[in-house]
Amino acid sequence: MKNLSHLMKQAQKLQTKMAEMQAELGQRTVSAQAGGGMVEATVNGRQELVALRIEPEVANPEDVEMLQDLILAAVNEALNRSREMMAQEMSKLTGGMQIPGLF
Repeated sequence: MKNLSHLMKQAQKLQTKMAEMQAELGQRTVSAQAGGGMVEATVNGRQELVALRIEPEVANPEDVEMLQDLILAAVNEALNRSREMMAQEMSKLTGGMQIPGLF
């Protein structure tokens, strides 16, 4: 029973640290660019798009598909970088142990 109690306390500590880390990551952002910097997407650690910058030169009404492709590329890359940031921070917290369903 003593081991189980100790394990439960450790799990509670880990849960508290994870909540703190998630709050911190929500404040951190990563950005990615597409089209040589013509489109830039910024995402936070909660996987939310927080900014999107589009250079006016790329907003050509004759080629909307290209703009859509650049936006998708920038947003998807920013989301990937955000997931990588979260995975790295979680790995530090869990000592590199992969916990299913955590991230």
